[in-house]
Amino acid sequence: MSDPTSNRTVAIVGRPNVGKSALFNRLAEKRISIVHDEPGVTRDRITATCNITSPPFTLIDTGGIGSNPDDSFSSIIKQEVDIALEAADLILFVVDGNEGQTPVDQEIVSHLRKSEKNIFLVVNKIDEEKKIGLIDDFSSMGFKDIYSTSAAHNIGIKELAHKVSSSLPEQVEFEDKNNLKLNIALVGRPNVGKSSIINALLQDTRTIVSDIAGTTRDAIDVPFSHGGIDYTLIDTAGLRSRNKQNTSVEVFSGMRTKTSIKRADICVLVVDAAQGPTSQDRKIANLINKSNTPCLIVANKFDLYHPTAPKTERLEAINEDIDEQLFFLPYAPIVATSAKTGESIRRLFFGIEQIRKSSSQMLNTGSLNRLLQNCLIAHPPPAGKGGKRFKLLYATMSKESAPQKAIPEANFILFCNKKSLLPNNYERYLENKIREQSPYTGIPIRFIFRERESRRSR
Repeated sequence: MSDPTSNRTVAIVGRPNVGKSALFNRLAEKRISIVHDEPGVTRDRITATCNITSPPFTLIDTGGIGSNPDDSFSSIIKQEVDIALEAADLILFVVDGNEGQTPVDQEIVSHLRKSEKNIFLVVNKIDEEKKIGLIDDFSSMGFKDIYSTSAAHNIGIKELAHKVSSSLPEQVEFEDKNNLKLNIALVGRPNVGKSSIINALLQDTRTIVSDIAGTTRDAIDVPFSHGGIDYTLIDTAGLRSRNKQNTSVEVFSGMRTKTSIKRADICVLVVDAAQGPTSQDRKIANLINKSNTPCLIVANKFDLYHPTAPKTERLEAINEDIDEQLFFLPYAPIVATSAKTGESIRRLFFGIEQIRKSSSQMLNTGSLNRLLQNCLIAHPPPAGKGGKRFKLLYATMSKESAPQKAIPEANFILFCNKKSLLPNNYERYLENKIREQSPYTGIPIRFIFRERESRRSR
């Protein structure tokens, strides 16, 4: 993928709870990584751009090495850090100034020295003048570049950013700047295979995959290029039902997932084909529907869905099952895949391309008005109080869309006498008639009503 900062990459490493994610957020100038007192919250590599300096550079936040309370992840997190170190031009090794050197810090130092990379020692949590002396405790580590910061209080951040930037290679310009860019958020319940799908697409272990539900705690942006389109794949934390979110980290993760849905150009709702859609899947689908974000449904683990039956029958059955359970997303195309076996994994891009091409359809004003007026004549809306009926005066398709969205919205402005005279089921009837003429695959249709002023108000 074309990335102007790809040759200027900085990895932030250190043991858990020394402030790596807080430092990452300060350098990125926005809250991306979840910051929490619970050790081991960050488990995956998370990337962002530091624009404090010119030229900018890429940041990689990593899971904490060592002393992780969750032993089942320690070796995987170490592997994640190794991958980050391999990709980085410079390493920020973060320690806790208040706690001083620890055996784990010393173990990390010996691990880092093997990388033969440029390493800056960042003594974090130095938020008062009297704490400056605490830096001396780390001089025995033998680092030439030692910097003091307080990520929590934004102290020493800009100075550190400029020192880092001046120590990185010169920026290299890349071609292909006009590529279309799409943000694709993978959302769903825990353990349905969101991270596995991204790894299968990348043919890489970019995100941590485990059969322990809740492995991904943060929303992780993964740059990726395919077919001349630059994608940002957003791997989100699995959304549990509210009464099962037993830690504040899970609550924060859920909030971050909801934010990812809003900033996505397309949401990929991943469901477990073997289990079938659940009530929690319906709640997540409803979140996507309310956000007015285009949607693609992926039935993952399809290799476990009636594996002995013929494939055509299995596809028909899973489509019927999803249509029945997620009936309020009838416009979302369905792709059946298996991230584990790689079956039909590239069909995700076919589904995304369907949505992208469909978004460029425009119903001209004349055709739209004829279509809607014919609907009103064939099946008039029911009369309200006093025998009054909904009257459509004029309709047009809105040409305005959210400026940050690459997929244009399908919003129709209806000038009418009174919106309250139109029942919800009649709105769905009008939507279905529009889709018969222009399917708008994967794209929600929204009606915006403009009521005629009454004579009295005029």
